[in-house]
Amino acid sequence: MKVLIADDDLTSRRMLEVLLVKWGYDVTVAADGDKAWRVLQDPEAPQLAILDWMMPGVDGVEICRQIRQAIPNYPRYIILLTSKGGKEDIVSGLDAGADDYITKPFDREELRTRVQVGRRIIGLQSALACRVKELQEALDQIKTLEGILPICMYCKKIRNDQNYWQQVESYISQHSRAEFTHGLCPECFNKHIRVPLKN
Repeated sequence: MKVLIADDDLTSRRMLEVLLVKWGYDVTVAADGDKAWRVLQDPEAPQLAILDWMMPGVDGVEICRQIRQAIPNYPRYIILLTSKGGKEDIVSGLDAGADDYITKPFDREELRTRVQVGRRIIGLQSALACRVKELQEALDQIKTLEGILPICMYCKKIRNDQNYWQQVESYISQHSRAEFTHGLCPECFNKHIRVPLKN
């Protein structure tokens, strides 16, 4: 999985990179918010991002806001990295669109666990998005018959929305995915096909 690390502190950025590569992640790094924002707008952007709260250019909180507004339904997990530990700051970061936060200096095991949680949630979101897309495509292909259908009591033709009378099978074919094969019921067979026996 691709992970973006955005931190202007070289030591912190390098430590995060080494750890994430060690844990098997494909890491992209950014030293400021402007580069991080450019990376996240790419169609192949990492779905998991660790953003420093305070950076030159766009800060981590503002990137969260912009990402959630620009691509609201794209599965993405954002962890804010911050030295701010106050409740108000944490609430502010989460309100801006962050999914989680880690305070500096970070604990390695806590970082690993929180990144794993992010990976798991992205997997669930991606699977759900695929299912929603499949269901929408299926619904787009299905036509349904609803409401009252005016039908002639003698010839059994149906009146369509343009006030035109058409054969039942023609109408149903236009409004559903049904296909027809023709046959004879026993009553019609006896009435129209079978030759009466002579005495």
